[in-house]
Amino acid sequence: MKYIVDVNGVRIEVDLDAEGVLVEGERVTAHLADVEGTPINLVTIGSESHRVAVRRGDVRGRYAIWMDGHRYDVEALDERTRAIRDLTAAAAVSGGPRPLLAPMPGLIVRVTVQEGDAVDAGQGIVVMEAMKMENELRAASAGTVKTIHILPGMAVEKGALLVEFA
Repeated sequence: MKYIVDVNGVRIEVDLDAEGVLVEGERVTAHLADVEGTPINLVTIGSESHRVAVRRGDVRGRYAIWMDGHRYDVEALDERTRAIRDLTAAAAVSGGPRPLLAPMPGLIVRVTVQEGDAVDAGQGIVVMEAMKMENELRAASAGTVKTIHILPGMAVEKGALLVEFA
């Protein structure tokens, strides 16, 4: 499984497979072990060992990590969740009602609104199947459905315009 890990603002690609760990395409040996009776973990990467303390953040995938006397702010997300979060963040930058775009290629399962419907921020708008999972796509802000560009059963590409709002 591929993860996208941001460490203090630096993005790193980590891939876990049957043979072990790939970091930015380079195979590394890694091992994680608890230090019994403490909140400390022992992390071995190659021939180096580090004592690490981890605290979960307030948002899924975010952590504060203390290692070798330094604190690191880390966000570790699987590839699909990272893509969705990046698209959501990009949409949040512009003002006004933002169109709903496909965060990944997939198949439209359901459209839960009709043109002219008023929607609230966070309301489910479209259900699409991608990577064998159903994903509910939600409105980023309140608005009125202006145009629906898709129908159930349609295949869409990443970035495809699904629904426009007024």
